[in-house]
Amino acid sequence: MPALGGWGARIVARVVDYLMVQVIALLVLLPFLHFDQQSGWIGSFWFSCALYLVYEGLMLSRDGQTLGKKLMKIRVAMLADGARPSPAAAWSRTATFIVPALICCGGLWWIVDGLFGVFDKPYRQCVHDKAAKTVVVSTA
Repeated sequence: MPALGGWGARIVARVVDYLMVQVIALLVLLPFLHFDQQSGWIGSFWFSCALYLVYEGLMLSRDGQTLGKKLMKIRVAMLADGARPSPAAAWSRTATFIVPALICCGGLWWIVDGLFGVFDKPYRQCVHDKAAKTVVVSTA
């Protein structure tokens, strides 16, 4: 098993992916939504979450890396053997990250999910990693 991915790299990778998806969502939605109304912001949030779900699910299913993870030289691996995540693991990991935020808590879920990994020993797994039995490792 390769060395675990560091927190700095994980956070930067997530921010890069998030910003990229937000820019794409904004460009797609700009002609259609009225951001001066609450429904425009809610629709934008739902669309960007759906876009992120598809983006991350597809990327992790392919090779365990999103563009942000490639940039930061980390990848998602199966905890059992360090292999590329199976499609089921990739999609369940992604769904566990996105769906609770849509159902109840918005950004609060992402904070709780991320902080869980800070205290997890020895693999630094966030809730979405635990659900999919994955871990983030270095590729460097």
